[in-house]
Amino acid sequence: MQRPKQQAMLFLLGAVLVGGVLGFSADRVMQRRPHSWAERTTMYDDIGLNATQRVAADSIWDATNCALLQVAAPLHPVMDSIRLEGRRRFRALLTPDQLARFVARLQADSTRRARADSARRARGDSTHRRGRNTNSTQDACKR
Repeated sequence: MQRPKQQAMLFLLGAVLVGGVLGFSADRVMQRRPHSWAERTTMYDDIGLNATQRVAADSIWDATNCALLQVAAPLHPVMDSIRLEGRRRFRALLTPDQLARFVARLQADSTRRARADSARRARGDSTHRRGRNTNSTQDACKR
């Protein structure tokens, strides 16, 4: 009787580990940072790619990113609705005073982000956006 219990526990442990890895991977795909050409260029410099290899590597990474965006696209509406429901439930938890402070905080954050975006645009860095990124990879995928 002890052997089946051990097998069941190992199976459950394996399922939890696999679920954790898949969840972490999905989170990284769905919430990945905007693409940074500086990071890519630094990596290419570090490993010593020549110009031909850099062009080929850019094509590989861009095609991979396009494929990942296509796979994740159907999940965005579902994730948005889950996020909105969570926000609704959180707001319902707050007292009127807490809700007022929360709304003020959201407005301050929005103002701060708008200033940061404006400064970024002034520097010429248009690749960073909050939420889903709009970068050259997405533009290339639409072509």
